[in-house]
Amino acid sequence: MRLVFVKLGVALVFLAFCFVLGFALKDLGNGRLPTGEKLLAAVGIEQPKAFVPSRLYSSTFQKIQTDYYKKVDRSELKYASMAGMMASLGDPHTSFLDPKAAREFAIETSGNFVGVGARLSADPLGAKVVSVFEGSPAEKAGLRAADVITRVDGESVAGVPLDRIVSKIRGEPNTAVTLTVIRGSSDKPVTIRAVRAPIVAPTVEGRMLDDSGVAYIEITNFAEPTVQQFDRVWERLSKQGPVGLVIDVRGNPGGLLQTAVDLLSRFVDNKVVVKMRMRGGQEETARTESGRLAGIDVPIAVLINEDSASAAEIFAGVLRDYRLATLVGEHTYGKASVQNVFQLIDGANAKITIARYYLPSGEYIGRKVDEDGQYLSGGLVPEHRIDLDWSSDPVLGDLAKDAQLQKAVEVVKNQR
Repeated sequence: MRLVFVKLGVALVFLAFCFVLGFALKDLGNGRLPTGEKLLAAVGIEQPKAFVPSRLYSSTFQKIQTDYYKKVDRSELKYASMAGMMASLGDPHTSFLDPKAAREFAIETSGNFVGVGARLSADPLGAKVVSVFEGSPAEKAGLRAADVITRVDGESVAGVPLDRIVSKIRGEPNTAVTLTVIRGSSDKPVTIRAVRAPIVAPTVEGRMLDDSGVAYIEITNFAEPTVQQFDRVWERLSKQGPVGLVIDVRGNPGGLLQTAVDLLSRFVDNKVVVKMRMRGGQEETARTESGRLAGIDVPIAVLINEDSASAAEIFAGVLRDYRLATLVGEHTYGKASVQNVFQLIDGANAKITIARYYLPSGEYIGRKVDEDGQYLSGGLVPEHRIDLDWSSDPVLGDLAKDAQLQKAVEVVKNQR
């Protein structure tokens, strides 16, 4: 009996071997050993399938589409999921831009749009006019700084987000828009009709400061037209023989790194601007061009505050590191990273941090915050810290009402 069981066992092993061999013949014929998965499958043991994130996303997306209690717009759901994925990285400077936001970002960095030519800020009644561009349709139509726009084409804009008001005012070239404004203390609204036209937004404005003999240049952001605009402003002011120059980048959120590099080429010749450290540890260096100096040979002060960020910090930090300017004001934001904008389908963009940057001195100015998001350290620290007294209603850029500007003028005049 024992012999029978032994023979039966041998026969079963032989059959199992032949069975497994049948699954392996194809691999053996191709000169490779069969995979463990195939051998296990041959004897009926299934391996768990590898986790594929794209399958999970696809199945979840489909479940929402078919089972959620109300209909969901596919595009909005897709964009929201992309935004959430970017947000999960915990980097405030890495973000997803849906097609509308991508178009607005392109307009901001190019400095070109179709509109009436005015810079606006939010106001409870609608939008307040901060400034009117020289030679713009707004100027020709009679719009003034400090006007408050309450209606656009007869529709109230009180409580409407500023970006939506701006979208209503912008439009196609040679089309008209009617603005209803409140001016000064008058209760009687004023109606202004302006014809939209292509606008190149000024990012650089300048003037001589009263009788101080000091030139003042404000840079609001670093866009494509900034360097050309700076050249024109400085050419005009330099003819008036300034004894010093104050450059104001307070509230400047930054912009294009290449624009900052090009503008710094007016101050330093073939010098390091930043060193960028990438993911794998490799470095790239951005340098100014040769032969682009603007011949600025007067003392310079740069005004900064916590809303000065990115390219504005690079500009101020490089001038400080090469001892070409004195920093006055408050510490800057501390955005020490570089982003690339990648084009996606549907006209959307992904703005992704690709590197950290270091100033020519080697300083890393990255912002540090506590668990509540409150500032701890980082940014550029000015040589002359001046805090504004907001209870006295300071006016930035007004020499009589701007203590930081007053200090900057004092600094350049003492260095003359």
